[in-house]
This record gives sequence, C-alpha cells and structure tokens, in this order.
Amino acid sequence: MTAHPISETVASLMPRAKAELAELVAFQSVADPAQFPKSECEAAANWVADALRAEDFQDVALLDTPDGTQSVYGFLPGPAGAPTVLLYAHYDVQPPLDESAWLSPPFELTERDGRWFGRGTADCKGGFIMHLLALRALKANGGVPVSVKVIAEGSEEQGTGGLERYAEAHPDLLAADTIVIGDTGNFRVGLPTVTATLRGMTMLRVTLDTLEGNLHSGQFGGAAPDALAAMIQLLASLRAEDGTTTVDGLATDADWQGLQYPEAEFRADAKVLDGVELIGTGTVADRIWARPAVTVIGIDCPPVVGATPSLQATARAQVSLRVPPGQDAAEATQLLTAHLKAHAPWGARVAVEQVGQGQAFRADISSPAYTSMAQAMETAYPGEKMQSSGMGGSIPLCNTLATLYPEAEILLIGLSEPEAQIHAVNESVSPEELEQLSVAEALFLQNYAESKRA
Repeated sequence: MTAHPISETVASLMPRAKAELAELVAFQSVADPAQFPKSECEAAANWVADALRAEDFQDVALLDTPDGTQSVYGFLPGPAGAPTVLLYAHYDVQPPLDESAWLSPPFELTERDGRWFGRGTADCKGGFIMHLLALRALKANGGVPVSVKVIAEGSEEQGTGGLERYAEAHPDLLAADTIVIGDTGNFRVGLPTVTATLRGMTMLRVTLDTLEGNLHSGQFGGAAPDALAAMIQLLASLRAEDGTTTVDGLATDADWQGLQYPEAEFRADAKVLDGVELIGTGTVADRIWARPAVTVIGIDCPPVVGATPSLQATARAQVSLRVPPGQDAAEATQLLTAHLKAHAPWGARVAVEQVGQGQAFRADISSPAYTSMAQAMETAYPGEKMQSSGMGGSIPLCNTLATLYPEAEILLIGLSEPEAQIHAVNESVSPEELEQLSVAEALFLQNYAESKRA
C-alpha cells in the first residue's frame, strides 16, 4: 500500500526532530529555582520561541505568568475563514530524581534499545516537537489549513497555576475552536488513544511540632512526643490496610466504564516486584482513573547517614491527592486538610499549607473534532482504531480552558505511553510514536478544516 504523503514527509523529518529534541532536552528546565537555576527555564523558553519564529509564527511572546515562570505563545494565521486550533505542550520537566539510577545522563538525549532517553523526551518536550513535525508536514503538502495558536507552558509540572491565571486575565489570547493538548499518551505503544478523563489534584504541605527542640532519645525517649513518629502515624491514617485511600468524607467507590487495564499488564508497566501486592480494591482502571489516590511525595527528616540518636521536634511532609472527575478539587482540599488536622496524634501542633490545586477533566469524545481525530489516527496507525482511556495524572489548564471557551472542543493526545516512564528515572520516548502521532495530528488538522468547510 502506498504511504500517505504526510507520512512520507514526517519520516523524512525525523532526523531533524531527533536533533532538535536533543537540544531541548539539554536544558535543565525544572521550574523550581531551589533545585535548578531559573536561567535553564529561560533558555528553554527562548529556544521554543526561536523555533516558532523559524516556522513563521507571528506575535511570538514570552509571557511572564504570575508564578514567576514564562509560557511561550505564537500565532500562525491560516486561510481566510479557517477555524483556529490551539496546540499545547509544556517545556518544563520533572527533576531527574536519583541521577545515579539513570543509565545515561538525564539531560542528554541517548538512543538505546530503539528508544530515545532523557528527561522530558515524552513529557512534554517531545510533545512540542510533535506539533512542529505536524505543521512542517502540512507546509510541505499544500499548507496549514487552519489558523494555529501554540502555547508552551513553563510550570506545568510544579502545578503552580501560572498559565491558568494568565489565561484568565487575558481571555482572548488562547481562544480557539478546538484545542489539542499534547501531554497525555497512548494506552500502549502502537495503539492510538485519546484521553477521555484526567484526575485533578491537590498538593498540601503539613508540618508537625511537638517539642521546643530535638532531644536525646535515650534520656527522653518513651515519654517525650517525637514529631517524626507523629508524622508517620498521621500519614498512615491516609490509607486503609489494603492501601485504599482513606480521607475522611472522600468517596472512594466509583467505577470506571470503558477501556480496562488488565492487572498483569499494569504490574508489568508499573514494574511491581514479584510477590508484592497491588493496593486498593476494584479494577485497576477503577483505582487509577475513577477514584482518589493519596501519595506522600516527600518527607523532611534526618537522613540515615549521619543520623543521631535524637527525638525530632519538627517534621514536615508533602502530600499529593489525585481527584477523579466528579469530585471537586477545592472540596477535596478541605477534606484532606481537615483529616490531617484531626488525625495528628498526641496533640501535636499542625500547620497545613496548600501548594497546588487543579480540577479533574472530562472530555466530550462524541464531538466532531474527535471524529476527525479518529479518522486521522486510523490512517496514521494502519489496522488500528482510536481508543479512549482515562489518565490518572492532572493537567489543571484543561479545566481553565474549558471554562474560558465552553464551545471549544478539547482533545488530549501525546507521547507518554507506559514504557515512557514519565516522572521516573530513565524516561524515554518511542520515535515511532513521535512519528505516527505527528502524522495523526497533521491529518487531524486537514480533516478538521475540511469538516468545517463542509
């Protein structure tokens, strides 16, 4: 069967895409100046802006958002009367975690076992490259048939809401007929998938104080309240014995209706050790797409190396709660805060600080844009039909855009399939996924433009 011209063009552009992704991955663009220099994010933002200018985008701007980061915007005008499509990605990344656990440097694109490794390759610097590939393929095959806005966020991974607040203050900037969020992923490599739901999230820091200062554990241990022990007991109250999230007043019994996630496949994807049980009840899809999930993502405590026999006067932890569609993130924040204050043992003094929050999202996959995407994916992935799944992660901007532009259709695609190991060590992207999804996006823009002319 003869390859589609768009497919042939994208294939010819892949070496350039790899080189550009390598340049973008090299920026240590973690949007937390306590971990990496702010200049790394600024340099990445300028790279994105230059890439848009090179593709003839107009009004390219680095937007100073209220959280102190920069999002990059550009506009590419299309034919008169054509619809406008907003393409989204983010250039900030998660920290690399334990760099010694990476098999290659996290900020150096490395090809291995048919994949490209490096922080941000899939989440979501690769998403920006996907947008560029799609647009370049269209230019080489008759032109871009729609007007295109691109927004590349600078702090998505931190959940600090800079772009959401900026968009609310400038509601005309990102207005579009359809929005493509390039920050999710296929259910499996080679299985074209749109994401129907996203869990929301809330992030809290809790501090416990029990003593005026640290004490000798031999002299005072057994009677003096240890803040670290109190924190351990408090955090344990957030889960039942089987691992189910137990926040007072928060429902945990919703069911997922749709594509299921076989337990054996999930165990393999999550790399669960032999003999270790999964947590929670219900199907895997219920647990990761339809129900809340609490995670302790950090604890301030003395490291094992150099530890002294002391009772700790203060302990601090950061707690993340994923909130499924149908539950309000603000209400979940209130319930989690109340739970932490109510369950602190021994009268420990409790302080709770909200760090981030975002609402869950549910897409309308019956909309006309999804029909155009289904046709595009079927061409880009011969022999496969588009599937829809949930995603346990959060993209707070989705609800902001849905609120600002209630008539816009929002589609979620991307490169973060299970093998990508986003947010973990040895993150990678499948170049075949990058190629095929770029083809799918280009064909979608063609199909969508035709549907609007009909």
